[in-house]
Amino acid sequence: MDAVTSPPRALSPQGASLGRRFAAWAIDWVMCLFIVFGLLPYDIVLEPGAEPPLFLGVPQSSWALMGVFAALNIVLVSLTGSTVGHRLLGLQVWQVRPGSFPLQVVVRTALLCLFVPAIITRADGRAWHDSVAGTRIVRA
Repeated sequence: MDAVTSPPRALSPQGASLGRRFAAWAIDWVMCLFIVFGLLPYDIVLEPGAEPPLFLGVPQSSWALMGVFAALNIVLVSLTGSTVGHRLLGLQVWQVRPGSFPLQVVVRTALLCLFVPAIITRADGRAWHDSVAGTRIVRA
């Protein structure tokens, strides 16, 4: 990088801690729970002995929850660089590798939905799903 275009070290953003990232995920997940069980036709409480409708052996409401979570992540991060949970905790997703940012967000979200890649971190503090997607989550 050219010394003129690179930001001074004091202004360089810090990576987000695992606790802050997890809290942002939890906020987004709870928001999606309210959407799925408040706006969509799924019930939290079933009659005793009743089995919820299944798809591939998993309750349909779980698939709906994951779908809403993925859709909100893709749309909000692609357009604003952060989800509601990120925004509340002062986090933002940055692109660190050239390419199509919306495509990077789709890859990042698909891996985030698996959850495990989001808790595995590299030495530089980036989670595995961010490394693969070419993004970084920073404190804004």
